[in-house]
Amino acid sequence: VQLQASGGGSVQPGGSLRLSCAASGIIFSIGNMGWYRQPPGMQRESVAVISSGGFTNYAASVKGRFTISRDNAKNTVYLEMNSLKPEDTAVYYCNVVVIDRLGTPRSYWGQGTQVTVSS
Repeated sequence: VQLQASGGGSVQPGGSLRLSCAASGIIFSIGNMGWYRQPPGMQRESVAVISSGGFTNYAASVKGRFTISRDNAKNTVYLEMNSLKPEDTAVYYCNVVVIDRLGTPRSYWGQGTQVTVSS
């Protein structure tokens, strides 16, 4: 299974970006899909997670500004980021839990995409 993330870039404060992450390979089903980020010099943290049933969970710092969604037909998870702040600057990673036909879950990470918010 491979994850391909895209959509990062540089924006000014208050701007918007949309991240995408597509899973490919032999996939029986997908469980949780999520986005994490690692600011410079800091540990990786959870940003948003969406379950297979569409339930979402957000970090307090992004609630109301970011929206996570998924397209199950395309095995893709999205992160719509609005009202971006300089403190949102980080490398963003997608994470997907793939479940094989025996019901065994395995976690996969994307390669990371840089988001820079600066004036």
